[in-house]
Amino acid sequence: EGPTGAGKELFAQALHQASGRKSKPFVAVNCSAFPKDLLESELFGYKKGAFTGALSDKKGLLEEANGGTLFLDEIGELELNVQAKFLRVLELQQFTKLGDT
Repeated sequence: EGPTGAGKELFAQALHQASGRKSKPFVAVNCSAFPKDLLESELFGYKKGAFTGALSDKKGLLEEANGGTLFLDEIGELELNVQAKFLRVLELQQFTKLGDT
């Protein structure tokens, strides 16, 4: 938490580099930079046919981070249902792509 431009991402990168995950990806996402209707599919990924235009499977940013660090700036911009889904990721350490059963 902190104001825009306070250096949160830089601090998160420093923590990542000082951790045991430094050899894994650091993925930074500004949640306010995505249209709200696209952010869920960007975070969680999707399966082919999940929605109109989903012509192939796509990895989400959670999968791209792959054991590294996923830094979510402006997380308050996530819609409440997506925040709840992300909370489940933190609690259960698993997620479901859009269109996956």
